[in-house]
Order: sequence, then structure tokens, then C-alpha cells
Amino acid sequence: MENDTIAAISTPIGEGAIAIVRLSGPEAIRICDKIYRGSKPLVAVDSHTIHYGKIIDPQTGKTAEEVMVTVMRAPKTFTREDVVEINCHGGLVSVNRVLELVLNAGARLAEPGEFTKRAFLNGRIDLSQAEAVMDLIRAKTDRAMGVALDQMEGRLSKLVRNLRQTLLEIIASVEVNIDYPEYDAEEVTHDLLIRQASDVKAAIESLLETARQGKILREGLSTAIIGRPNVGKSSLLNTLVHESKAIVTDIPGTTRDIIEEYVNVRGVPLRLIDTAGIRETEDIVERIGVERSRKALKEADLVLLLLNNSEPLTEEDKRLFEAIEGMDAIIIVNKTDLPAAIPLDEVKQLANGRPVITTSLINEEGIEQLEEAIAKLFFKTGIESRDLTYVTNARHIALLNQALQSINDAIDAVQAGLPIDMAQIDIRKTWELLGEIVGDTVSESLIDQLFSQFCLGK
Repeated sequence: MENDTIAAISTPIGEGAIAIVRLSGPEAIRICDKIYRGSKPLVAVDSHTIHYGKIIDPQTGKTAEEVMVTVMRAPKTFTREDVVEINCHGGLVSVNRVLELVLNAGARLAEPGEFTKRAFLNGRIDLSQAEAVMDLIRAKTDRAMGVALDQMEGRLSKLVRNLRQTLLEIIASVEVNIDYPEYDAEEVTHDLLIRQASDVKAAIESLLETARQGKILREGLSTAIIGRPNVGKSSLLNTLVHESKAIVTDIPGTTRDIIEEYVNVRGVPLRLIDTAGIRETEDIVERIGVERSRKALKEADLVLLLLNNSEPLTEEDKRLFEAIEGMDAIIIVNKTDLPAAIPLDEVKQLANGRPVITTSLINEEGIEQLEEAIAKLFFKTGIESRDLTYVTNARHIALLNQALQSINDAIDAVQAGLPIDMAQIDIRKTWELLGEIVGDTVSESLIDQLFSQFCLGK
């Protein structure tokens, strides 16, 4: 199947100016020529050129579409195969008709992610770069896009390959001394092995230090907006989203269910969850909403706790402070446009060192300070640094954690006085785990699983 010619729609389905049907494989140009009519056949045109023509239904001879066709010959293509891209008018009917004619001419419908999979199998990119393609597509902020571009260019791959080379040199030195003692090879002493293994360990730890920020950039920060009814939770959601997503009234308990929306705050992608006001209630529907709010609170990465500036602290407010004990949170004292009745000193004491921001959402005051507090809370180590290699992928993070454990086991074995060849087992395991990140030691089933998560046509 990996030697046949595949085709798929590579643009989002729906109305638009242009839609693209992409073909890749040894017969891509010949198959397209069966349905294309232009000034000359596509087999006769130069590589990396675009040509005007029409797509013809071979059975009826009628024109199906007016197109621009791009021809790119192997190996200078994304898949390192012959690639043809048919640019037609956007719209469900037109693009599906072109795809249907391409499939009838001899192409096979591509599986999800199969174009990128072929790029990997043909050696154009490694597995971490392939996964970065999907990260780029799903990026929700400029920062997330920048990290994905760095990974696509091989920044993480280069670092991982350097670590694997160091481990390979350790393994080779150990084996030479074990298998060929008659040769005058440099003896791998305990101190030398510990020093080299410690360098690898430090590099892995450095990568894992970026994992939390990287995961936030990739997946977004689950952010629960909580508070008593009518403190301004829905107003905060609408203000951050810059759109009226939630109903805002003076009636307590208006929000009966959780509302989710993504928003970009200073480069931090937040998955905002506007919850029902947490309070004791006899209303059955509102009570269900309150329970869902409590569940969202437990699963949140960040909590925005709203308080009412015009009312004294209540027991419900204090219970909310207890509920977020040990969690990352920002306390927001809202409605500063009204006369103050809340004891700010007590609020700061309950906040226990966490940021306290005052806002008047109705007047859009304090939003800048809130956004700055969110950015500082999660990127205090300097996300702006272009020298860092960020680990954003959950699979990579899991493999790095396993590799760190293995290299620690190797160091512990040597320090405990065990034979060096015993430590070599853990060093080899570390080498294999790092190889899974770039795809050098990964199984075929895992490759299929990873690429099945991609978009159709990518």
C-alpha cells in the first residue's frame, strides 16, 4: 500500500475560494493526466510548475471543473514522491467531484495522516518532526506555532540524536573492553561512565523542565472560573473572549451549565470554563450545574476565583478558598465600580501569596493586570527564550521520564559497585527509549496509531 498512489482533499470541507485535492505516489502525474486537459500533458511539464486547465469526466467528455494544477516531481517534495495538487473552486460539490474522478482514474483514498507518514517512511522527516506537523495545525497561539516550527525544523531531533550518540559511545566502549580485553582500548572506568551518563541525565532533566510549559502551549490551560452566583463569572468569560458567549444578568444562578471557550492571553492558550455559581440551592437544574462546576474545579490547571467587592466575605467564599488549597489560582475582586465592602486584607491573607487582582468588568478595568498575572504565573522562567528546546508532546514527555529513570538506574548500579556490563543494560534501554522519540526504535503499530490521529489529507 505504501507504493501505490494516494489522494485526498487537503483543505477544510466547506465553502471557500479554493480547495485542493492532493495526490502522492509513483503514478500521481499519469493518473491526473487521465482527467486533465491543458495546453500540454502534465507528464511533459517541468517540475514545480503550475498549469491552467480543465478536469474532464472521461465517461461523458464533459468539463467537471476549471483548475490550476501544480506538478512536483520526486524527491523534492513533502513525501519524496511525485506530488500533484489540483486547485479547484471551493465548495462541497466541486471538490468532491474532482476527488471522485481522481479515485476513478486509479488513485486510492489516503488514510488520515498518510502523506506525513510517507514523508517519515521515506526519510524526509523523523517521527518527532512528523508529530510537530500536527502541533502546528493545532497551534492556538503564536508561541505554540513557534515551538511547533522549531520541532519541525529538527531542533528536538538534533538534541535527542546527540544524546543517543553519547550513549552509543558508552555502550561501544564497554563492549570493547569486555569482548576484546587484548586490545589496548581505553578502559571504561566507573568515574568516566558516571560522568558521561550524568551529562545525559542533566540534558534529559533540562528537557523535562520545559515540559510543563510546552504541554500548556500545545494543549492549552484548563482554566475554571469559579465564585458565588452573580459575582461576574460570565462577564469575565465574555471580556476575555471579546464576545458575548455567556448570558449576563443581575439574576443569581443564570449560568446552569459549564461553558467552554478557547482564548489567547499573552501567548498562553486558555481553555476557559465558565461554571455555575457554587452555592447551596434547592433548584434541581442549578444543583446539577453546581456539581459540574465542582468537577471542573478538580480538573482545572488554573482557577480564577471571583469575589464581589461590594459585599463582605461570606462563608461560601471562604469555603471556595479551602476548595482551591494547593492549586494555582488568581483571586479577582470584581465590581470595584461599586462601594467597597470586602475586607481586602483578609482576602490577601486567604490568598496565601497568590495574586489578587481588582477589576471592574463592566468598565473593562483591571483586565491588563489580570492577563499579566496569568502570563507571569505560568511563564515565569522565560518562555520568550529562543535558546530553549520545548517538549510539548505527551508521548515524548513519557519517554523522557522513562529514559531519566533508566539512566538513573545505570548511575546507581555503578555507584553501588556492580559490574559495568550490568549498568550497560540500563544505558542501552535509555538509548532505545530516546530512539522512540525520533522513530529509530519505534514499532510499526505505534507508527500507524500516531498517524491515524492526523487530519485526512495531511
